[in-house]
Amino acid sequence: MRRLMSWVVGIVVVLVAAAIAGGCYLTAFALRPEVDRTEQCYIDSFNEHYPTLQSWFEALRHEGKIQEVTITAPDGTLLHAYHITADTLSQRTAVLVHGYTDHPFGMMQYGWIYREKLGCNLLLPTLRFHGKSGGDHIQMGWRDRLDVKQWLDQADSLFGAEQQLVVHGLSMGGATVMMLSGEEDLPASVRCIVEDCGYMGVWEQFQKELKEDYHLPSFPVLHIANLVCRMRYGWDFVEASALEAVKRSTLPMLFIHGGDDHYVPTWMVHPLYASKEQGDKRKWLSPEAGHADAFMDHPEEYTRQVVEFCEAHL
Repeated sequence: MRRLMSWVVGIVVVLVAAAIAGGCYLTAFALRPEVDRTEQCYIDSFNEHYPTLQSWFEALRHEGKIQEVTITAPDGTLLHAYHITADTLSQRTAVLVHGYTDHPFGMMQYGWIYREKLGCNLLLPTLRFHGKSGGDHIQMGWRDRLDVKQWLDQADSLFGAEQQLVVHGLSMGGATVMMLSGEEDLPASVRCIVEDCGYMGVWEQFQKELKEDYHLPSFPVLHIANLVCRMRYGWDFVEASALEAVKRSTLPMLFIHGGDDHYVPTWMVHPLYASKEQGDKRKWLSPEAGHADAFMDHPEEYTRQVVEFCEAHL
């Protein structure tokens, strides 16, 4: 009996230790991944994926129209962004928010829509732990919403008074702008939101990845990872909910998702759309498109959806 109890205790200790190790690994793997911060890497990637826009993008670069600006967050972190002025004086600005381990230049295909079709200035923040911004981890959109909110206040000083803003995010950036949409004290200059393939919440996204990529249940690994995040970084996977934020939002919102997205599953867009009960809302599923491929697969229809929605609100 004593030997059996020793075995049981030993097994429990091993399982607990494994769960703790797994939770710590998940937090480190997800929030502090190896990220290529070199600008040229993303320039090359954009030109490879969007060859029809390469000459447009290169002209902006070579003519010196892509400028850089930094601000300091309340906690002292340096935040970086690119900004591009429209060809003619404009009171429209598109704030474009990139995805997980991506870069602001990964949003330039949408920049083309806003600048060339809607006459917008462009402001492209670099999220923490990406590119030239500071930060000690990826915030999965939750605290990024506060950084993006700080960038909104810079539009008038960068582009002229009384700017009207559309905020457009992709993937983690889509989740970021949805989380931002639920803030009560957003400036009145924000006229509408466009989210593309954003997840419902951090907990739901990590839960999905544990199940599909690692064939693991959420308990106890995700619970431990959440505890590690709270203790180390001061925020919680559960509170980082785009779904709850959208419920509070009154801003017009366009929801876009690939019809064959398995990374942020297509089904997530439906409860997000249903949860928005205030303000104009529209939804477009890009047929058979994978994750973040809606524009690549259907550029004309994507452009039409965005232009018609924004023209109604800017």
